[in-house]
Amino acid sequence: MKNLKNMSAWGMNLKSPAIIAGPCSVESPAQLSAICTEMKLNNIKPDLFRAGVWKPRTRPGGFEGLGATALPWLEIVREELNVPITVEVGNTKHVEEALKAGIDVLWVGARTTVNPFSVQEIAEALRGVDIPVLVKNPMSPDLGLWVGAFERFNAVGIDRLAGIHRGFTDQHDKTYRNKPNWSIPIHLKREIPGIEVINDPSHITGKRDMILEVSQRALNFGLDGLMIETHHDPDNAWSDAAQQVTPTRLAEILKQLEFRETLWNENLDDQLSKFRVEVDQLDHQLMEILAERFKVIDKIGAHKRDQGLAVFQPDRWTSVMESRTKEGVAKNLSEKFMKELLFAIHEESVKRQEKQIKTQSTTNSLKV
Repeated sequence: MKNLKNMSAWGMNLKSPAIIAGPCSVESPAQLSAICTEMKLNNIKPDLFRAGVWKPRTRPGGFEGLGATALPWLEIVREELNVPITVEVGNTKHVEEALKAGIDVLWVGARTTVNPFSVQEIAEALRGVDIPVLVKNPMSPDLGLWVGAFERFNAVGIDRLAGIHRGFTDQHDKTYRNKPNWSIPIHLKREIPGIEVINDPSHITGKRDMILEVSQRALNFGLDGLMIETHHDPDNAWSDAAQQVTPTRLAEILKQLEFRETLWNENLDDQLSKFRVEVDQLDHQLMEILAERFKVIDKIGAHKRDQGLAVFQPDRWTSVMESRTKEGVAKNLSEKFMKELLFAIHEESVKRQEKQIKTQSTTNSLKV
């Protein structure tokens, strides 16, 4: 880290909130023209026009994009909308072709971010090139892997960087195509102060009827914009048909969203400042209570050790889980939150009790 530029300087200074729109895949000049025409009819001028030219596919045989052949067609977008264009690149050849075509912004997809070797090769191909780069989160919820991709680009001189939050693979989640895991993009913004993170509700949801809901949540969490796949005829799109919207629907979504201002501390109004002081005081009390609770847990661990009792007592755990969850729900806390909170506290309690037992085992070994 010490050899990199100041991380607080990273960022693209995007308009907030930034709107990135365009088709999943470029299909034809006529397609691009139709999308641009409908965007103009709806007074939509995206901050960036996204267009997939190379499409990575999990298995061969699907539509993998038209490649460099489609790059010259993107001039239609420049002529019609006069906005910068971004395409995905997955290897050094893609980078060369995109730079040759004058593409304004590059983005690295989730399947590429997950591989540090691929990211490094793309970064090296951009050494000495002054171009913004968007980096999608890796498919797994690995914050370090995501941060590492930014570090690799920054190390070759690129500091106009932004993240794209497109969700994470979770085969057990039935609601989303890719589970949002909202804490991860928020932690990224804390890890790299000043970096913008754009939400991609199209890939998170996998279905167009959820895009408004997820977009609003992204804005509520303080993310810096939206990347929404937009096609003039989504049902007949060559890729990801179910998650694309028409420009007309995009306009409707943008009108329904509530855009909230992100306040810096020096700009807070007096009432909000008072509320935050109150929250801070309660948080301090909460930390004190948790610290006291775990002191008692340490005593319990020592007692179980001395009495030869197992750390995990299922009957006690079931009783605590049921009673505390019920109590929390009665105090207007959600059942889901209560269970996640209790699981986290229980996991830490078990770890501390195990530590007590291991300490005794180590002591006995030394005596022997």
